[in-house]
Amino acid sequence: MLLQQLQHTFKQVDQSRVFQSFVIAVIVISALTVGAHTYSLNPAIEFILEWLDKGITFFFLVELIIRYIATNNFKHFFKQGWNIFDTIIVLGSLYPAAGSTIFIARLLRIFRVLRLVSMIPELRLLVNALIKAIPQMGYIALLMFVIFYIYAAVGSMLFANINPELWQDVSISMLTLFRVATFEDWTDIMYETMKVYKLSWIYYLTFIFLTAFIFLNMMVGTILEVMSQEHSNMKAQTEPPKPEPATQQQVEQLQKQLTDIQQSLAQLSYAKKNKADELS
Repeated sequence: MLLQQLQHTFKQVDQSRVFQSFVIAVIVISALTVGAHTYSLNPAIEFILEWLDKGITFFFLVELIIRYIATNNFKHFFKQGWNIFDTIIVLGSLYPAAGSTIFIARLLRIFRVLRLVSMIPELRLLVNALIKAIPQMGYIALLMFVIFYIYAAVGSMLFANINPELWQDVSISMLTLFRVATFEDWTDIMYETMKVYKLSWIYYLTFIFLTAFIFLNMMVGTILEVMSQEHSNMKAQTEPPKPEPATQQQVEQLQKQLTDIQQSLAQLSYAKKNKADELS
């Protein structure tokens, strides 16, 4: 009985908007303290930041315990990936920051900023969409790799004598093509090869058209499609289901049922009237 009351109380606290806003504020403060440690500060300020960091770590541990107890089914708590993520982040921040381990401890504490993702539903939606889009994006990336490899092999055979630093072999040529795909001074590379091969501009333009205009837009479209599905699923979970409009067949069935009920009531009323006449 006491455990149920405690679960109910902690559940109200965990679902409170004030508590959620306070947790987000603490996460932001935690990020600021981690950034402050990268500056040369006064020893007194460093001391305050160390104690503030310990207080933030303790708060995250208490907040995680509250969420754990507020869960009606303890096993269900660890079935949710975001709860496992938060648990790893919080336990990682408990790593002692002393001596030679201070760098590792601060490095682990940096990842507490990622808790913003688990606290804000919109950020969770973005991350979930990105993770679910990875398999589809993988096939697009594989096709891009094939295109890169073909163009790199051709570029190495044609332009290796012009500039070996950019076209010496396939691996270096692929790195050069990545520079071309990101538009990083790619015209300088093109004009250099055009001095020897005047039609080499066709090589660059077709490559840019395939990679920058087609494949990258395909990746963006894939992510947007998955995000739309995730948004629809999230909306369906938060909003109550709307009643479906009745079909013509359902309307006819209801009318038939009403007609049968009216006939039954009429027969019952007629039978009662006859019985009353007989008694009189």
